Amino acid sequence: MNAIAMDHKTTRMVAQGLGWFSLGLGITEVFAPRAVSRWLGMRDGEQLVQSYGLREMAAGIGLLTSQNPRPWMIARTGGDAIDIATLAATFRRDNPKNVNVGIALAAVLGVTAVDAVCTERLCREKVHAVERRRRAVHDYSSRSGFRKPPHEMRGAARDFEVPRDFRIPEPLRPWGT
Repeated sequence: MNAIAMDHKTTRMVAQGLGWFSLGLGITEVFAPRAVSRWLGMRDGEQLVQSYGLREMAAGIGLLTSQNPRPWMIARTGGDAIDIATLAATFRRDNPKNVNVGIALAAVLGVTAVDAVCTERLCREKVHAVERRRRAVHDYSSRSGFRKPPHEMRGAARDFEVPRDFRIPEPLRPWGT
């Protein structure tokens, strides 16, 4: 049990660290898109870099503020796939900054590996929590809802008289009654 709690705590700490990383990277991409796109050799890539920065900032804020980091980690991992595709497309024969693109691609692949492991552990935690809840379900199929066994309850309401205010008022009674 202690190993599971430690694993859970470590996973949450990694998610928090990735949240801070996302926030820092996002701020850089939002406020210095020209420098980032120039460093990568992207022509007219400022708006794209800024949009990726907004995505990173959203994921970072989500990871840092949410009680449930799982959806934010899934979003980060999906964003990594988009980043890898963009960097792969930027790696061209006519790009003089291919070394920088290679460095960025290696960094993104490394962070993607951390994101994927953290996401997998968070999803596994969710599965374990669901299994624990499922095991905790009680079986009430043998209960009837009566205080006494059914054979003792038979006829218990024979002397029940409907209160006057529960009866159907005269104007609402069907005709002929």
